[in-house]
Amino acid sequence: MISSVRIVGSGLIGSSIGLALSGKNIPVEMIDSDERSQRLACDLVGSVEISNPEIIVIATPLNAFKEVFEREISLYPNSIVMDIGSVKIKPLQDVYTASPDFVNFVGTHPMAGREVGGAESARGDLFISRSWIITPSETTSRQAVEKVCELISLLGAQVISLDASEHDAAVARISHIPQILSSILAASLQSLPGEWLELAGAGLRDTTRIAASDHHLWKEIIHSNKEEVAQLLISLQKDIALMIDSLDEEEKIAEILLQGRAGKARIPGKHGGKAREYSYLPIVIEDKPGQLAAIFNECAALAVNVEDLTIEHSPGQLNALITLALTQKEAHILSEHLQSIGWNVHPVRN
Repeated sequence: MISSVRIVGSGLIGSSIGLALSGKNIPVEMIDSDERSQRLACDLVGSVEISNPEIIVIATPLNAFKEVFEREISLYPNSIVMDIGSVKIKPLQDVYTASPDFVNFVGTHPMAGREVGGAESARGDLFISRSWIITPSETTSRQAVEKVCELISLLGAQVISLDASEHDAAVARISHIPQILSSILAASLQSLPGEWLELAGAGLRDTTRIAASDHHLWKEIIHSNKEEVAQLLISLQKDIALMIDSLDEEEKIAEILLQGRAGKARIPGKHGGKAREYSYLPIVIEDKPGQLAAIFNECAALAVNVEDLTIEHSPGQLNALITLALTQKEAHILSEHLQSIGWNVHPVRN
């Protein structure tokens, strides 16, 4: 069992790690250069002073990593050190520059987060069933890798080992480009009339959700991975030009859209499993307390697992529409049951 962990950086990820570990009764010390953030994280986590941490987690912005790493290994030269940054080549280079013989550093990257940051947004369950990448180098000690993997498992995440360069290429495609596209699309909304934005539905809201992310954090991430990002943006530029050239021909438009459907189908389902097609069960509910809880009580009684849900409700409206995402079989089971006990259920959509 891990004896103690010192976490430098009290933002969303650092504080979420602290919350999860303290919930496992592992002593945690929270450190931050910002006194307010450190005080909040310490109170949330139940921080204690640790004289010789077994593991040090550097959860700072990328531009602070080198300075923090140098300070921490001078204070605790025998500790295992891991980071949680969104790029992996740069911190590895910083480690080699600062201490070429240090073998207890393990680069890591939890594939989890929220569009809101800070200790106030921390959640102890943030990493459950999420992928957590590790990028040990050829010189990384086996003991360090084993201990870091143990910590990640305690947090409920699944370890995936990648080379640092492979990691940076992968996250450019699955994380950095989506952030850029979301931000660009959201930026284009600034010039729209307010009444147009009142028409916004789930498509626009889903696509621009991550545009609310911390721009200070993301400018560092994108800049640190600029070579990979640049190649992808050039490729997307060509794809956009192709769509422009195809606008006069419906079949060419359809071909591009079908390619999008094929790519979407490759994204794994929940918990990293095979992608699943869900059925959707619309239910009109009254706008009063307890309605959602009552529906979920019925789901629990039937052992039906709700994969996702959306709620559409306008201010002043007496009713709301809740749409549950389930497997096709469970959607029909739940539909028949709820109708039989008087709920206002509409036909299942595939």
